[in-house]
Amino acid sequence: MKFPKKYLKLLLSTLLRPPTSVARTFLCVRLIHLFMQQHLIKVLFLATLVICLLFGQVVSAQTQNASVLVEQGIKDYDAGNFYNAVKHWQEALNQYKNNPSGAAVVNENLARAYQQLGENKEAIESLSAAIHDYRAVEDIQQVGRMQSELAQVYSNLGQPRKAIALLCGKLVESKISENQASQEIKCTPESAEQIATKHNDKRGKIAALGILGEAYRLIGNYHQAIQYLHATQQVSPEYDFLVLNSLGNAYRSRAQLHELQANSAKQAGIVSKEKEFTNKSAADYNQAREYFQNSIKLAYNQKQPLAEMRGLLNLIQLGSQTNETKVISDETFNNAHEDALKILKDLPDSATKVYGAIDLAYLQRHSQRTSPFTYCPTQMVSSENEALNLLKSSILTSNKLQDNRLQSYANGALGHFWECRQDSKQALKYTQTAIIAADKNLSAKDSLYLWEWQAGRILDQENRKEEAIASYQRAFETLEDIRQDILTAERDVQFDFRDVVRPLYRTLARSRLDLLEVGAIADKQRAKELSKVVNTIDALKLAELQNYFGNDCILSGLNPKQIGELLQDNSVTFKNTGFLSSIILDGKTGILLQLPNQTTKFKWIKDSNQEGTSKIVSSDRLQKKIAEFRSGLVKGEEEVNYDTTTAAQLYDWIIRPFAEDIKPETVKTLVFIQDGFLRSVPMAALYDNQEKKYLVETYAVATTPSLRLTTPKVHDRSTQKALILALTQKATIDGKVFDALFSVPEEVGAVKSLFSNYTDLIDDNFVPESFKQKLEKTTYPIVHIASHAQFGIIPEDTFIVTGKNQKLTISQLENSLRNLNNKLDSVEVLALTACETAVGDDRATLGLAGVALQVGVKSAIASLWSVTDASTAELVKTFYTNYRNAGMSIAEALQKAQIRMINAKKLPPSEGINIKYDNPVYWAPMIAIGNWL
Repeated sequence: MKFPKKYLKLLLSTLLRPPTSVARTFLCVRLIHLFMQQHLIKVLFLATLVICLLFGQVVSAQTQNASVLVEQGIKDYDAGNFYNAVKHWQEALNQYKNNPSGAAVVNENLARAYQQLGENKEAIESLSAAIHDYRAVEDIQQVGRMQSELAQVYSNLGQPRKAIALLCGKLVESKISENQASQEIKCTPESAEQIATKHNDKRGKIAALGILGEAYRLIGNYHQAIQYLHATQQVSPEYDFLVLNSLGNAYRSRAQLHELQANSAKQAGIVSKEKEFTNKSAADYNQAREYFQNSIKLAYNQKQPLAEMRGLLNLIQLGSQTNETKVISDETFNNAHEDALKILKDLPDSATKVYGAIDLAYLQRHSQRTSPFTYCPTQMVSSENEALNLLKSSILTSNKLQDNRLQSYANGALGHFWECRQDSKQALKYTQTAIIAADKNLSAKDSLYLWEWQAGRILDQENRKEEAIASYQRAFETLEDIRQDILTAERDVQFDFRDVVRPLYRTLARSRLDLLEVGAIADKQRAKELSKVVNTIDALKLAELQNYFGNDCILSGLNPKQIGELLQDNSVTFKNTGFLSSIILDGKTGILLQLPNQTTKFKWIKDSNQEGTSKIVSSDRLQKKIAEFRSGLVKGEEEVNYDTTTAAQLYDWIIRPFAEDIKPETVKTLVFIQDGFLRSVPMAALYDNQEKKYLVETYAVATTPSLRLTTPKVHDRSTQKALILALTQKATIDGKVFDALFSVPEEVGAVKSLFSNYTDLIDDNFVPESFKQKLEKTTYPIVHIASHAQFGIIPEDTFIVTGKNQKLTISQLENSLRNLNNKLDSVEVLALTACETAVGDDRATLGLAGVALQVGVKSAIASLWSVTDASTAELVKTFYTNYRNAGMSIAEALQKAQIRMINAKKLPPSEGINIKYDNPVYWAPMIAIGNWL
């Protein structure tokens, strides 16, 4: 059975589709359904069915009856009546129970109908059944093709790793470098790529390689993606206009990553790396432009208007994103815009026509935002009337196609147009139509949350606050359902998170809190509303962690219960523990206090004056004060006596409002769950000016990204094995020099004196490979790392400096410890004692907050900045001594060690502690993360 040439064009045009701005928005990053060309598919689908049915069919009464049903399904499909097509084909399938050859064909095409209806689960089941049936009749070539098609569905659903498993059987996890891009591709024998190779199925191989390239792009492995796409070109240049378009997308994605890396290098002060990544980014953007332009030219010459349109849209979006650097000249941009408008008029009714019209309506010459629907775009290229006509035409086209998903996008886009013009009546009308279309069979949750969110904003404009909150809540719940897919689908999501995910969580939390503030909610409902605020804030923190690391490993241990349930269930375990969660909203910051079996308390951070009145502290003012506080601590070594003024003011803002609720007689430990810039603050150093005490002198202090990610449990500490990793020498990583750590030998000696059962790797012996080998042989409950650890604004810049000028990345650390998670003697404490974070970017502190969770350990003890002094050895020794005391929690062990340093001037000389260690610069940066018990 031949693989129809026309059908291949259809398949390739979907698998190598461009991520237009609109498509990118509606599941954060290209998680929408296939851009199926409705007009062409009617003809091509018929050709596929007829050709398939001519082979291997036994003529019988049953077969003839089934054929009638199949033909009727074709007519329904041709008319766009997909539900009826499915109905007839399901009946035909029942008659093909004993005919796997016929069943395979019907299942294959049922899958395509299901995809049109947005019913991906059913599409996957049908394709899996088709694979089974084709294998039964030993049509292995067709098995490979169906695996490719199934892989495409998984890729569209944000599961590119499943796609890669079907297509190649092997996943290249690590990011290969540009100079490795020519390495040989080796897939397993049962994979789609190898089946196509074995059967000399050129078109099947093109499909497999093309989808592989797209899948690797979706997981952020751009070099591997580019390698596969170039391999696709080598098989056959026949579909080069499609492959070139996909190559343009891959190079654009890599250019964006290089931009992030340049920014990270700038934050770290590495000028040479900043310049290197800036140049790489520019080169990739230019390469993307060339590929898009060549794709457009080839599509034009081959009379492929849909492909030409997609190439033009990609070129235009590239020009908008890079307007400052002028990757595309104004003349080229304007010409491409005009060409796109001309082609749009003559395009057949299709998804591309709908999305293209919306993209062109919202096009801006310069835009750093990734979603036009979460803010009101300014300086749009189209006039207001032209934009309105484009949006109306997109609705007409979607109605002709009778496609719920397209109708949802088109109506939602027009609703946003009227929202931005503050015409609430028109805005709500179209937005509600979009919600209804998206809600049919819940097949478009990716757009449903956007339109519920939009409806909430419109209702807010009309001062219908409670209705707005209900809409925000529905948007939030829908987003929670699909969050894991959209935040781990591809690495590019980090570019979209700030625009299309984070604002919704903050808007919902702010709206609930605003209603509580004006007393619009009855007292008996306040606790319930605050509980919902807590859940929203917690969901945001989880989403940020997941987004930062770009995978779902960080949430592998997520407790399904909400915070309130956890507090109730663990009321005995959490006895004497208070939880303070912060939330930074527009213009103000709030603090929530939760205590076991007590009502949640909430307060905005306010500043009181001498007259006894108070006003809310602006978020900008708080952030400046936080920066001042941290800067004062880091520079504290230069001061003989630390000035506690700023620390006292922050204590009055954050802690004192809850003084009556957290009396030290009943609350012994405070666990902070911080937001944004507050993550970089060592709360232990806040100063109570009334009691003349630091916060840590009254409470044990710990931090966790989320209570739902923490496993509070006391473990046996009587027998402990320790793996000690240390670097004393000067090192250079990526052009950045890390100073020698002269006090590390003393720190290592202190740890060895407490853990006689230890293994150490020092200097040149401490390299990633030796670390991995040690862990393969033995599990160590204590892993102590005395070396520089850098936490950058992207995970690629988060690493531990090892010997021989090498680095242990967060991914390598995770891979080394991943297999230990289920062992009873798994790692309990990971200590990092010389950390550095990218100050000024709150993403960097996500790396620090999430490191213990990412590598699967229970607790981490880490420093917020590097203190290259013997004080670290002093603090570490006291901490571990306290830790070995089974009656003391991890937070208390750290607390007692810090208090000892605070009291340095009061201790007898026999203690041998330097009196200058009372300065918080020496003890404040060390924090406990995760399990504090």
